[in-house]
Amino acid sequence: MIDLYYAPTPNGHKITLFLEEAGLPYRLHRIDISAGDQFKPEFLAISPNNKIPAIVDSLPVDNGAPIGVFESGTILQYLAEKTGKFLSKELRERTTTLEWLTWQVAGLGPMLGQNHHFTHYAPQPVPYAIERFQQETKRLYGVLNTQLTKNAYIAGDTYSIADIATYPWIVAHERQRIDLVEYPAVRNWFERVKARPATQKAYALADTTRINNQ
Repeated sequence: MIDLYYAPTPNGHKITLFLEEAGLPYRLHRIDISAGDQFKPEFLAISPNNKIPAIVDSLPVDNGAPIGVFESGTILQYLAEKTGKFLSKELRERTTTLEWLTWQVAGLGPMLGQNHHFTHYAPQPVPYAIERFQQETKRLYGVLNTQLTKNAYIAGDTYSIADIATYPWIVAHERQRIDLVEYPAVRNWFERVKARPATQKAYALADTTRINNQ
């Protein structure tokens, strides 16, 4: 059993997407980030960076004590290795998948997050920041479009944790002022991932656990 500490944000969606795809049983613990649940000592014991998501695996593969894991990219890699799914054991494909997982965690997510913040939530407009992060968002969409022009999925011919990590950030493309018509390979990939049954289940779950429009 996996205990998932979660809020319906892009990083939270990554883990429900994986768990639904893999068919792993899990318990969902809703972290109300607007109320400060992420700063409670019991959550910090699992996620010292006070960010969701985090998991506790009560049945790790070494048959030892339960193990807590924080940071979404690490959680995806951990679950992929635990289940043997969505991360190839073949050297080159595995390396490519981990490259694109790192690209999402280190680049796409943070830059799109800054775009979202300065466009929608900054207390006063900062034109330089808005333009800077909008241009970087467009650049990253271009990088992704080029990759998907060459491959059915981000890391190759098969769906992987690179796709699972990236999709939730593309869901909000309209709020990022991105028109997917300009990125046809991304649009094609996005529609295919959106249609997957596990994707639909994960997002339906998000709708039932949403608090204060998070």
